[in-house]
Amino acid sequence: MKQNELLKQVREFFTQYLEEKKQRKTPERYAILEEIYKRNDHFDAEKLFQDLNKKEHHISRATVYNTLDLLLSCQLVKKHQFDNNQALYEKSFGYKQHDHIICKDCHKVVEFCDPRIHQITTKMGELLKFKIDNHTLILYGLCESCEKKRKAVSS
Repeated sequence: MKQNELLKQVREFFTQYLEEKKQRKTPERYAILEEIYKRNDHFDAEKLFQDLNKKEHHISRATVYNTLDLLLSCQLVKKHQFDNNQALYEKSFGYKQHDHIICKDCHKVVEFCDPRIHQITTKMGELLKFKIDNHTLILYGLCESCEKKRKAVSS
């Protein structure tokens, strides 16, 4: 799906959600939504706030946090609590289930998808009589760059 088409669908979805919840449809909320959907990374609220203000949107920190809460509640954004306890967000509309590998040194986050994980969750749901609707798998280790740095320091 092209970015413009995705942005249009996400805006329409968000508009409908705001109308159903009787929330205001402000330019600031849409600016935040668009900034998120133009990104391809995991980000924290503070980074999002700074990036928006670099682009001269002049959006308050409170508006960023409140809008993130709205986007979480309508499932346009996912929130992750990785190893360092800092909340990171990522866009979620139209994106397949995926998992994460995180470097313990530099905190780089890499996404991956393996159909065998879906097979395992399906099988476990059947065996244990659960309807599994989502899962989270986070693997921790060292990225190639950090591994090389550690080896250089220890030799």
